[in-house]
Amino acid sequence: MNDVRELLDRAAEGAGKPAFSTASVYARAARVRRRRRAVVSAAALTVVAAGAFALPRTGGDADPAHTTVASPGPSGSPTASAPAPTKAERLAALLPGEVGEIEEVSLAVLIKNATPEQARAKYLGPLDGHYAFRRDGGVGYLVLTLASREAVERKTGRPADPAEDLCVRVGQEPARTHCVREVLPDGRTLTTWHDSMDYEGDDNVGWGPELVGRLTQQDGSQFLVRSSTGFEGSGTQGPLLPEPPLSRQQLKGLLTGPEVLPKG
Repeated sequence: MNDVRELLDRAAEGAGKPAFSTASVYARAARVRRRRRAVVSAAALTVVAAGAFALPRTGGDADPAHTTVASPGPSGSPTASAPAPTKAERLAALLPGEVGEIEEVSLAVLIKNATPEQARAKYLGPLDGHYAFRRDGGVGYLVLTLASREAVERKTGRPADPAEDLCVRVGQEPARTHCVREVLPDGRTLTTWHDSMDYEGDDNVGWGPELVGRLTQQDGSQFLVRSSTGFEGSGTQGPLLPEPPLSRQQLKGLLTGPEVLPKG
């Protein structure tokens, strides 16, 4: 009834004028209420519309590079999104916890005393690199590299052959013991073998035994992986592991998963 009281007060100022009546007061009050409701409704619609334009789109040409996701903090208030996981964290997420603590390293820095700038390499695969595996006091290593067909041919000096049987010894190549060759359903070939590493190298380190894997793709490119028990000598980070950090089955799961493939 505030609308009526306000109109009555205004009408009292002009008392004695014949145009004033109780009916006109209530009629004007009704018109005021309708106008106020219309204003409130319009304001509410404006707020809703503004909110709709402020909401991010979920499809089409939305730019994910500028999208942040806020998660509730300890007090329930939104916080900035967490930083992207490192390569070592992404690799660890693909492996069972018993493989140990994983850290990305550079063997060139450890063994050759190269600077980080000198050791910097351009990788093709999103998880390519060198990783230290720490477990039970020992330190082993995983080396993962995707090599293009051209790189494979430059290294071997002959045309890449996706159908080549790596378990067959060629020339003076070291024998591959416990060699297993498997043709996958998609046509790629996975070959794994044990390498005793019992030969002289060109550095002052002694490598322990390792499990080696090579996944040959149909375009001639190859994934090369070494699952090493570690090394002793210059730059060592700890004793050898009793076994390679990743088993044959774990190597297969890693190499054949989509996480090691470049996008596109």
